[in-house]
Amino acid sequence: MQTLFSEEQFSVAICIVPVAPLRATASHRAEMVSQLLFGERCRILENEPGGWVKVQLRFDGYEGWCQQAQLHAIDASLFEQESEAFAGDWVNDVMLNGEPVRIPLGASLPGFHPEGFSWGKLQLLYKGILWRRSETLREDVILKGLAFQFLHTGYLWGGKSVFGADCSGFVQQVFKLMGVPLLRDASMQAGQGKEIGFLEETRCGDLAFFDNEEGKITHVGLLLGDGQIIHASGEVRVDLIHHEGIISSTTGERTHKLRLLRRVLPEYVFE
Repeated sequence: MQTLFSEEQFSVAICIVPVAPLRATASHRAEMVSQLLFGERCRILENEPGGWVKVQLRFDGYEGWCQQAQLHAIDASLFEQESEAFAGDWVNDVMLNGEPVRIPLGASLPGFHPEGFSWGKLQLLYKGILWRRSETLREDVILKGLAFQFLHTGYLWGGKSVFGADCSGFVQQVFKLMGVPLLRDASMQAGQGKEIGFLEETRCGDLAFFDNEEGKITHVGLLLGDGQIIHASGEVRVDLIHHEGIISSTTGERTHKLRLLRRVLPEYVFE
């Protein structure tokens, strides 16, 4: 599919592939620091020869390098649009200018209309399941259902989709579908919300953060209640947690050292 834009108009853009890597530098060999999912919007900060652009993601402000061919120019009105729908099934079908694209859970659909919609010169027809929060379910039931959609997803450094996710990318995507924005990395997320003093005071939906030997926060997981945590370590998995850290449900060994607990979900949730 041809991407249609000019240098003059290519200041804001949208991702038109299922998952696009976001790299530390303008090279395929560079570290993947995050990803853009289909429909995710970004600002163009720099251009490099070879089809690379440095972008800043609209959702969380994260920056990195992406291939220009994986983006499509949009106008400012679509970029600024607040209302947003999300792909709700594990894999969803989109027709993009008459060509099929399969997009993952949580992919963005700004401008969505059930009879079709457009992103500039791109015409979209959505055939998957649209994510809508149910008013008949408790928030903890919704949260667990979303988190378990990622269960057994393989760990992928910089990943944030059901095709592969790291610890903070997994948590960020679950909270995005809950309508709560999180920053991208665990060390960033650890500054959001309010601190909780003791594990006994936590509830389903709170976040637990873990540090390394140097005291740097390197891991995050989502508390489920009843002494359980779901997190991305090797794969997205459910393990046990106590005041010292995560206990592997497979080996019984402690795998991560607990550093702090945070509540990011609004106070009215679960009340």
